[in-house]
Amino acid sequence: MKKLILIPMLLFAFIIKAQAQDDAIQKFFSGYMDDDRFSRVYISSKMMQMAGGFLKSNAEEQESADLGALLQKVKGIRILSSEEVDGMKFYNEAYGTLTKNKYEELMDVQDKTTKLKFLVREEGGLVKELLMISGDGNDFSLLSMLGNFTYDDLNMLAEHTDMPGMKEYKKGSSGNK
Repeated sequence: MKKLILIPMLLFAFIIKAQAQDDAIQKFFSGYMDDDRFSRVYISSKMMQMAGGFLKSNAEEQESADLGALLQKVKGIRILSSEEVDGMKFYNEAYGTLTKNKYEELMDVQDKTTKLKFLVREEGGLVKELLMISGDGNDFSLLSMLGNFTYDDLNMLAEHTDMPGMKEYKKGSSGNK
C-alpha cells in the first residue's frame, strides 16, 4: 500500500519541479512587470493567429501564405527591455534563472562590454521556445518566443519579418539545424 501511495507522490513532485523550471523566465518577467525602468510587450497567440490568418487570406504569393501559416505557430511573444539599468547585471540575472539542461545555445556573442545569447528549448524535435538575452552598458533585452517551430521556420521568420530579435538571429544564424 505504501508503494502505491509513494509512486504518485514522486510523479507529482517531479511534475511540480518540471513546471517550476519551465516558469523561470515567466517569473523573471513578472518580477519586473511593475518596474517603470522597463518596457514590456506581450503578444498573445490569438493576435498571432489573427495576423497569420490575415496574411494567408490576403496572400497573392505563396511566400505570404507560408509566412501566414508560420505566424499562426507562434504561441506568444514576451519582451522585456530597458535602457536605464545595468545591462550586464540583468543579463547575468536572467541567464542565471535558466535551467541550463533545458536550453541549447544557438549563438553566443561577447566582448568586454556586451553579451548576447540565443537559446532554444526543444521538445519532440520542435523548438518550443526561442530565447534572446542581451546586456550592454545601460541596455538590457530579453525576448521569449513560444511556439512549435522547426529551424527552417525560425530562419523564415528572420528572413521575412521585422519581429523583435529576428534581425540579430539572422545575423548569427548559420542556417538550418
